[in-house]
Amino acid sequence: MKNKYIVGGVIIVVFLAVMAYLFTKTNISYENDFAKIMSTHHTVRATGAWVKEKSYEIDRQKNIFIFYLRDAEGNEMKVVYKGTMPNNFESSSSVVVTGKYKNGYFEASNILTKCPSKYQAEYKEQSTS
Repeated sequence: MKNKYIVGGVIIVVFLAVMAYLFTKTNISYENDFAKIMSTHHTVRATGAWVKEKSYEIDRQKNIFIFYLRDAEGNEMKVVYKGTMPNNFESSSSVVVTGKYKNGYFEASNILTKCPSKYQAEYKEQSTS
């Protein structure tokens, strides 16, 4: 009977250890200051605006998408994403990238785009009337 309790206790301890490990791996912070992002080696989510003046590059052979983001202070950061360009990237109002800064650029593992709302203009017209 004691063996059942020991095995059950070990299973619970292992389960809690795995959950704690997974929690620390998925704890990603949001950062809007590119200077801080460039000094850390942790996975972060960075928010900024696409620098349209610098356009973007697509390497179809290597499946790499490269562009530049600008934060609220005007700092720019090169972003390299191994994947295809999001469909609505060119019309986005802001971009959220998840990844790490290393080797002089931000290596993105995920890109989210925020598009301007089609209802925003209607709301402004209604509120001024």
